[in-house]
Amino acid sequence: MLDTPDLKTDHKHSASKTPVRCPCCAEDVTETIYHVPSIPVHSCVLLASVEEALAFPRRDLTLAFCDACGFLFNRDFDEDVMRYSTDFEESQHFSGTFNSFARELAKEVADRCSVSGKHVLEIGCGKGEFLAELCKLGGATGLGIDPGYRPDEGRGTQDEALEFIVDHFGPKYEHLSADVVLCRHTLEHIPHVADFIRAIRGMTDSDETWVVFETPDAKRVLDEAAFWDIYYEHCSYFSPGAHARLFRQEGFEVTDLQLVYDHQYIVQYAKPAPGPTGPALPLEDDLAEMRQLRKSFPERVRKLQEQWRDRIRAAHAAGRKVYLWGGGSKAVSFLTTLGLGEEVQGAVDINPYKQGKFTPGTGHPVIAPETLLDNPPDLVIVMNPIYVREIGQTLSSLGLDPEVVAV
Repeated sequence: MLDTPDLKTDHKHSASKTPVRCPCCAEDVTETIYHVPSIPVHSCVLLASVEEALAFPRRDLTLAFCDACGFLFNRDFDEDVMRYSTDFEESQHFSGTFNSFARELAKEVADRCSVSGKHVLEIGCGKGEFLAELCKLGGATGLGIDPGYRPDEGRGTQDEALEFIVDHFGPKYEHLSADVVLCRHTLEHIPHVADFIRAIRGMTDSDETWVVFETPDAKRVLDEAAFWDIYYEHCSYFSPGAHARLFRQEGFEVTDLQLVYDHQYIVQYAKPAPGPTGPALPLEDDLAEMRQLRKSFPERVRKLQEQWRDRIRAAHAAGRKVYLWGGGSKAVSFLTTLGLGEEVQGAVDINPYKQGKFTPGTGHPVIAPETLLDNPPDLVIVMNPIYVREIGQTLSSLGLDPEVVAV
């Protein structure tokens, strides 16, 4: 692992000379609230060497804010550099904490959408674990589409009721029909979001078709100044209100909107409507709050970045061994945004497919928890607070007692 130079992060709240169209509402947008230069274009890709990780392609990220609808997007996003493939590993299903949540959500979707005997289409199914759980619980058949799907043993996706297509969803699949269209943690990767939702509306002729989306909550990111949740693959950032407004303008009735998983994710249920619909749910009324949060975000994120950079460099200078826990997107964003290199020993991850690989952009090793026994940590930074208890139990089982803090 080599030293990583400091990255200059521009936090100024400014207006661009050249307006761009909002991908949601098509209004002109000139305001930007956050800029990070030269960050890896992917953060869940599996890289086999430090050299490959350090040479990984980079691009700039500039977060723009639409005052008309509250949507945030990377105005510098270059769709042509996106190369999703089976070399990606995004699954969280090796965590007991996440699996409990996923099972509860699958049961909720199965019950609410009455999936028994029905057909579920999941757009952006990842490795297929959630679709398999949903169809098993609800007695449904399922079709998953994702360029990163792999039929790995042990993921529970080998079932006659399931079919998978290793590809991007696009026009050639818009003829498909389903009783339930499911899309989890995919919309944030889509640059042309209105076109995407319009295509799904075109597939859902029956007013009995359920459309269920799960998407990260950008209002929480702004509120917490959570810069580690801003990375290149995520070109589109939704608050609950912006999420519902997009669906309503494209001809859906949003029947339920909720925040789940410690308010990190938006879950939205919708059905086709004859035309645009109006707001009806409490969580939709967030535009004024988003406008206020975006004003203070640049200064708050600047201060938080300084605090983390100073804390980690001070620990390193004192001879303390620092590890991140979580070797995915949050860790890659945290490391590259703060310009951290040798100050951090590596990233721990319980996903066996990530272990032995290296983080894009910085070349930090991703290791199994047991590997810590060879070089015990003094400070563990947990990349998602919801896992603190689970991680504490793992460390205790290994006989380790480092300082543990969460972002």
